[in-house]
Amino acid sequence: MTTFRVWAPKPESVALRVAGSDNAVSDIPMTRDPSGWWAVDFAAPRGAKYQYIVDGDPLPDPRSPWQPQGVHGPSATVDHSAFQWTDHGFQAPPFSSALVYELHIGTFTPEGTFDSAIHKLRYLADLGVTHVEIMPVAEFPGRWGWGYDGVDLYAPHHDYGGPDALKRLVDACHAHGLAVILDVVYNHLGPSGNYLARFGPYYTTRHRTPWGEAINFDSAGSDEVRRFFCDNALMWMRDYHMDGLRLDAVHAYVDISATHILEQLATETARLEAELGRNLVLIAESDLNDPRIIRDREIGGYGISAQWSDDFHHALHAALTGERDGYYADFGSIAQIAKALRNAWVYDGCYSQHRRRTHGRPAAGLSGWKFLGYMQNHDQIGNRARGERSAALMSAGKIKIAAALVFTAPFVPMLFQGEEWGASTPFLYFTQHEDPELGRAVSEGRVSEFETFGWEASQIPDPQNAATFERSKLDWEECAEEPHAGVLEWHRNLIRLRRSFQDLLDGDFDKVQTDFDEEQKWLAVHRGSVATVCNLSHVSRAIPVGAGFEILLASAAAERKQSCIELPAESVAVLRFS
Repeated sequence: MTTFRVWAPKPESVALRVAGSDNAVSDIPMTRDPSGWWAVDFAAPRGAKYQYIVDGDPLPDPRSPWQPQGVHGPSATVDHSAFQWTDHGFQAPPFSSALVYELHIGTFTPEGTFDSAIHKLRYLADLGVTHVEIMPVAEFPGRWGWGYDGVDLYAPHHDYGGPDALKRLVDACHAHGLAVILDVVYNHLGPSGNYLARFGPYYTTRHRTPWGEAINFDSAGSDEVRRFFCDNALMWMRDYHMDGLRLDAVHAYVDISATHILEQLATETARLEAELGRNLVLIAESDLNDPRIIRDREIGGYGISAQWSDDFHHALHAALTGERDGYYADFGSIAQIAKALRNAWVYDGCYSQHRRRTHGRPAAGLSGWKFLGYMQNHDQIGNRARGERSAALMSAGKIKIAAALVFTAPFVPMLFQGEEWGASTPFLYFTQHEDPELGRAVSEGRVSEFETFGWEASQIPDPQNAATFERSKLDWEECAEEPHAGVLEWHRNLIRLRRSFQDLLDGDFDKVQTDFDEEQKWLAVHRGSVATVCNLSHVSRAIPVGAGFEILLASAAAERKQSCIELPAESVAVLRFS
């Protein structure tokens, strides 16, 4: 017997519609308890399709483990105990030594499936990747999309291959020594196929977010809503053997409870970590520059393991590309790169012209291991009108400067798929909404979103056009061709270098020293015995660094002098001091 349970305090009646072992479909009334949970026992075969009849309407299970026909179709049962795992004894490396590689299943390979991604794992392991971060895979409308409009949070996307295929991918990652982090979205759900409001108070009118009504983390009925999201997080780490989660846009979690939902999630993850005996991490994306998110719970923080560092990205991007539109108006100086390397955040209680207010607070006492540093990620590429990567926006020399700063920084480094070879393919925003009105609204919204950047509608590919999705797929053949092969070798050398020197693995911000000249456009970052020296200008520069050094790695023909290094235009060198 299988017990079917659903929390549905709103409807007057709930029944189970399910196919039995003889394929006969039955509608079985369910019994409600005082807390709003409806339940019934039924002898359902493995993989049985079912729906809940909510006040007469057949709807998918809010906790559906499998949606083989998409967001509007019936749910299907999954027996997690039936999968034969081979990863017994695998332990994720300490996150302080991590190299994170973000990828999108649908565009990572030509086939765009969980199983096809397995064929690229040896390449990632050889590159030096330790943690694969997968963009959201919870069931979303259509065959392709970014995944941030998912609606069935417990169900791996059907077009990627479904539950067992995801387990095969995770199992294969572990066999290659790769930990897996899954991107999850708990700040909102997509509009198409989202039936949660029919069941219970999953949303609140008390707060609003950029996507509309906020998730109900702190109003009446919020105990079960919080349970819904925490159980989802635990499921991915327990039943799918994920080694951690990346939490999308936690600044949009509106929660005035005494125990914030992030703290609850971190506490329950720690308990699961103890139960399983496996290292688990939670990584936040946050626009707040608030150290509470990543401070330990014992000293009043929320206890999240680490967070993305957008200030470091924005400072690098603006200085190297010269862009000053939108939020890049707050950035552009070499001094800001230097500050980010020493303090994590540029805006740590400073006035932001873009926001027109003071933003952030200092990250004092936190380690660099609490922050991910990167030159590219899905947002910073895909939220551009034409989805250009850094390779399309800057010279080969500046690409190598950016990579050197990322891999010699005190942060945990992260790459976005194909970045390591300077992929020429864009990463555009793409959707496949079957509802024509929703598709039109998404396309029009994409145009209005970029008005502050000065991009015209004709420059913005239609997210609903299948060609937009196809153009975003990686071209793996180009990584063996120049100039891509040279960029890939540069990244390989930087990764090896980072692993070879303890000073580069140290997350202590107090040990980071910076020198720079804004007018001459050079920057030197000293970390113990190792220094990264960058010439961002268009002419050769003699940069003072002190005596007694050797050149470990250089992107161009650097010349060692008595107390300085001569660097060609737009080049970088990594030095070791005796």
